[in-house]
Amino acid sequence: MHVIIAGGGIGGLTAALCLHRAGIEVTVYEQAREMRALGLGINVQAGAVRVLSALGLEPALSARAIETRELIYMNRHGQEIWRDPRGRFADLPWPQFSIHRGELQLVLLQAVVERLGKDRVRTGSRLLSFTQDADNVQARFVDANDNPVETVTADILIGADGIHSTVRGNFHPNEGPPKWNGVIMWRGITLAKPFLSGASMVWAGHSSQKFVCYPIGPNQLNWICDLKVNDPTMLKREDWNRPGNLADFLPRYEDWRFPFLNVPEIIRGASAIHEFPMVDRDPLPAWSHGRVSLLGDAAHPMYPIGSNGASQSIFDAEALAEELRQGDPVAALKRYEQRRLPSTARIIESNRRQGIDVMMDIVEQRAPDGFTDLEKILPQAELDSIVADYKRLALQDKESLLRLAAMPAS
Repeated sequence: MHVIIAGGGIGGLTAALCLHRAGIEVTVYEQAREMRALGLGINVQAGAVRVLSALGLEPALSARAIETRELIYMNRHGQEIWRDPRGRFADLPWPQFSIHRGELQLVLLQAVVERLGKDRVRTGSRLLSFTQDADNVQARFVDANDNPVETVTADILIGADGIHSTVRGNFHPNEGPPKWNGVIMWRGITLAKPFLSGASMVWAGHSSQKFVCYPIGPNQLNWICDLKVNDPTMLKREDWNRPGNLADFLPRYEDWRFPFLNVPEIIRGASAIHEFPMVDRDPLPAWSHGRVSLLGDAAHPMYPIGSNGASQSIFDAEALAEELRQGDPVAALKRYEQRRLPSTARIIESNRRQGIDVMMDIVEQRAPDGFTDLEKILPQAELDSIVADYKRLALQDKESLLRLAAMPAS
């Protein structure tokens, strides 16, 4: 069996490693001519680190990442709503990592090159189109100027080609652009001393105005400002490298000064600021069509709530390899879809309702000026229900993770 993957991002590269471990030949095609450490910080949940650890990557990741100690939700006044230990600090077998997205991608790329060979990653190759019949799939790749690069015949094509997926668009040509919820995210990395435990993640505010901050390296703080703007003139095509303008959002955060963190100072300290709209797509009725299927953001782009984007792509990669190793590509892709589509669709829908972040909206609605007794504002039983429901949904609860740990690796 030979699998070709369109897209050399986190999901595509992890899939290549999982497939290779399962004894399946795989080639990755990436449209960028050079794969560099681009982007900003992300979180890899402990359940996804389980997959990467089984691939032997935990030492390399540990050397480049911060092992997250706890996640703390606060209101816009810096009052704590909920605190949750993460990874090994929650007595799980694996850590949770906060890491620069580009560093994670380069760790995966190096492993693919070392294990599969340099010729198994073809850069400067964008998927143009594909056809399939009962026996194989044929994919045509072009360069940045649309000049033909290669036409490949394989048993399976996996579209890991992002939110503007060519593979997805082939099956859903009238889907239209991603759906925007009216929120713009401004992101940056600031050189600053760590706060609280030194490995803490903080979510503060509410869905209309939120600030997220966590370390991704020694004295490196990754931060995100979410603002509800509802101004259609501010919506631009998604580009993780689009420069942002301080004047568009900083004034709204000028009075956000917590005992442990001066928010406007952190924002001003960034060497560069990037702007991105908060977008997703509706869940699909199917991912797999014959010998072709989807993975990662191509399959389930979702709002960045609950730190799920990269982690769910990694779960996809594991499930894909586990099903394909059993043979019969068409049946395997359908089983893969049945395993992964329903759960990711539920996360998309939950994130549209703010997912686990809904606790911050509840506190803002009930106590906009702050509180003296959280129990009177958000009773512990209600808070526990919000947390438990979302953790089960996103495979972040301890019971689900330990059950996964007991399963043999593909």
